[in-house]
Parts: sequence; C-alpha cells; structure tokens
Amino acid sequence: MEEQLLAKKILNWYDLNKRLLPWRKKVSFQKRQYYTLVSEFMLQQTQVATVIPYFNRFIKHVPSFKSLTKLQNKKLLKLWQGLGYYSRARNLKKTAQKITKSYNGNLPDNFEELLKLPGIGNYTASAILAIVFNRPYIPLDGNIERVLKRYLYLKKDYEIQKDYLQKRKTIFGFSKRSNDYAQALMELGALVCKPKNPLCLKCPISKKCASFRKRDFELNKVTKKNINKYFLIKVYKKDTKYLLIKNTRFNFLKNLRIFPMEELTKPKSFNQNFNLKMSNMNMNIEIRYFNNDKKFSPGFWIDQKKLDNYVLPSFTKKVVKYLEKN
Repeated sequence: MEEQLLAKKILNWYDLNKRLLPWRKKVSFQKRQYYTLVSEFMLQQTQVATVIPYFNRFIKHVPSFKSLTKLQNKKLLKLWQGLGYYSRARNLKKTAQKITKSYNGNLPDNFEELLKLPGIGNYTASAILAIVFNRPYIPLDGNIERVLKRYLYLKKDYEIQKDYLQKRKTIFGFSKRSNDYAQALMELGALVCKPKNPLCLKCPISKKCASFRKRDFELNKVTKKNINKYFLIKVYKKDTKYLLIKNTRFNFLKNLRIFPMEELTKPKSFNQNFNLKMSNMNMNIEIRYFNNDKKFSPGFWIDQKKLDNYVLPSFTKKVVKYLEKN
C-alpha cells in the first residue's frame, strides 16, 4: 500500500514537472524503440543537457535502425564527436545491425535477449523494457540511486553497493505506467534530489525521507581507487602535421587515432610533461620527438591547423593542443 502511494505521488509530480526532451516525443512504436536506444546509449556517462543537441543532430541524419546499419563508420564517429566514449557509437551500430538481421527490425522484449546486444548491460536493458515495453522494471541509474540512498538514509559501505541497492529499490513499488514511472524516478533525482543542495521543499516524498528528517543530505560513494600509469608519447612532425596511428594496442580509445605511444612500467627516469585523467586512470605522460617514421608508413598525418576537420578523440586533441602551446 505504501509503495503504491509512493509511486502515485512521484507520478503526479512528474506529470506536472517533467522536461520536454526530444526522445520523449509522442512517436510511433517503431520510432520510440529507436529514440530510446539512441538516447540511452548517448546518456551513458553523459548528462542530459549535453546529449540533447547531439541526439537531435543524430536523429536528423540517421532517422532509423535501417539507416544506422548502413552508416559509414567515419560519418558515425563524426556525428558522435564530442560525446566521448566512442565504443558506445560502434556498439550502437552493431546493435542496430543485429536487430535488423535477427529480430526483424525490432528490439527484443525480454531481458536475456537484450543483454545479448552489444553495449547493453543490466541498466540499459531495464530502461528499454520499462520505457519501450512498459514492463515493471526500475533502471538503477545515478539519479535513482541518489533518491534511494537519501530516502532510506543508506550510508554504510555494504548499503551503497550496487547489489544492495538493487534489492532495496523495491521500496519504490511499481505502476501500471511503468514507462513513465522509470523516467519519473530519474527526473526526480535530476531536478530535485540533486547531488548538492537538494530541493526538498519541492520533493513529493520528502515527508517520508529519512535524510530529510535527519537534515543530513551527504552521500557516501563507493570509491574507485585511482590508478597511476606512465606513458611515453612519440611525436613525429613534418611542418604543421603530426603522425597518428590507429590504436589496436590499448583497451582505452580502441581503434581510434592516437599518437604512437607505449606504457612504461615503473620507470626509473621519467620526465613528465603533463597529466591527463581518463576514468579512474591518471595518465602521467612524457613526450619525446622522433625523426624516423618509416615503421609507421604510410601513417595518418593530421594538420594541427585543421584539427576540427578530423574525427579524433578528445585525448588526441588535448595532446596536439599541448604540443602547440609548448
């Protein structure tokens, strides 16, 4: 009973306060599948405000699963450029191809089959089942986690682990409007139960919220240990052009254009030039210039004066900008 009342309050709030997002438009069932898949892939690791213009541009150029399957990789990465985590774009295309080939152009409507698709894990599968198929799933994203942690005042190490949160999310109950309810919970975390300075007076469930009663809104997080790694970047330059290679060596930035580089294990002498952070990896970088580029022939030369003309990861662009400043 209490769960039903909770769901009703959250949905009432959502109906009055939800944002008008492009992937929430009323469209055909076929388009809803496509819009949901594209938006969920884009929203992984990226905020809504950032995604909106990318989503609109992507849908304009690539309006369906079928058009995505035929899209050239160069064009795909160009449309994705700036969102980062480029493996998402490649997995999105692979998923569209598999849907077209094996599922008659439709997303599968069960959890196990969804997990077989490239780039789809537990969260994305739950989101698709709720939003597209109106199934009683609650996808546990960062926004819903935050609401859950505060509502139940979860602070201890074991309480903030994913497995424990998955079990406790059942307190939200379910609704016949599962597609709206999943989005309502996300929206509540995004607009009201913010990471800092939550707007509790606008929250529909604050009266029952343990954190609100205790006036303690601090969030404990599972801390990822930062990993220190050391890399040597080899720079080959001709006039205003730099040599890049296709990355087949490192798990990060797979198959993208990077400078020739190697990882150094506990280097005794290391002349660090600068540092970049990628996820929980601290990349300590030393730069050396080299002349003999024959082993990379024919190579891929980019003109630093025309940097925006190339499909490059932000990592590579940051290295170029550093080189030009120094």
